[in-house]
Amino acid sequence: MITTELRLPELVLVAATRGLLGAGVGLLVADKLSDKDRRNVGRVLVAIGVLTTIPLAKMVLGRRRDARASG
Repeated sequence: MITTELRLPELVLVAATRGLLGAGVGLLVADKLSDKDRRNVGRVLVAIGVLTTIPLAKMVLGRRRDARASG
């Protein structure tokens, strides 16, 4: 089994980036804003979600370890 340990602040960052990405996608398909405003806000939120995911994914995947090897 492969395990990964996350501290609470790291878990919050991961959850927040998922939320931003989801909000961005939601705005891209929503009809509440004008088309121009909706696209701009949605693109910014998606970009933030994607860009912050890359270093977080590297950090989390870098901590993975095989539980069989340590036990």
